[in-house]
Amino acid sequence: MKQAIVARTDIGMGKGKLAAQVAHASLSAYEDASPKDRRAWKGSGQKKIVLKASGEEELFRLADAAEREGLPHAIVRDAGHTQLDPGTVTALAVGPGPERIVDKVTGDLSLF
Repeated sequence: MKQAIVARTDIGMGKGKLAAQVAHASLSAYEDASPKDRRAWKGSGQKKIVLKASGEEELFRLADAAEREGLPHAIVRDAGHTQLDPGTVTALAVGPGPERIVDKVTGDLSLF
């Protein structure tokens, strides 16, 4: 079991903002997973990776691919309280799900 979190590189998020957006994405997708997948992921160490996306369009393309594969996923939109405008799409989490299926969706991306 694995989760991949994909964050945009084109909007200049600071390290703290990036960490917060990744956390929002991870938790939101976890909540979208089935109870069985949540237990399996938690029981296997909660494996996760953070990957780079070039922009909003790429995140939505990946979200569509995750949907087609039946994977839990979540797009994050910033509230706009600090660095970004309200509604800015910042990150996507894919999974938790079987590692080979998560990799099918996100395996071509670079590590953050």
